[in-house]
Amino acid sequence: MCSQKFLSEIKRLPCVICGNSPVEVAQSNQVDLLKESSAKASDFFTIPLCRNHHIEYDQFQKMNRSQSVEWFNQMLEKTELMLFLKNQADVF
Repeated sequence: MCSQKFLSEIKRLPCVICGNSPVEVAQSNQVDLLKESSAKASDFFTIPLCRNHHIEYDQFQKMNRSQSVEWFNQMLEKTELMLFLKNQADVF
């Protein structure tokens, strides 16, 4: 599923780890979210990561695959909160 509007919103957020910008949109590497192992996850399973943290996540430099699943879910919740707070600020 592709949502350019949603991806644009993610790109406007700071890195979910360090707060730096610019960010890249990092998609989930979780196989259970994919229909096929070669498919990409939905755009709604994305988080904002700076280049360094994106590489670190994709290459499992600081955690193994199973740890990255739990970590990504936590960062996804944080991203959703960041989007919510940003949208609340845009109201005023």
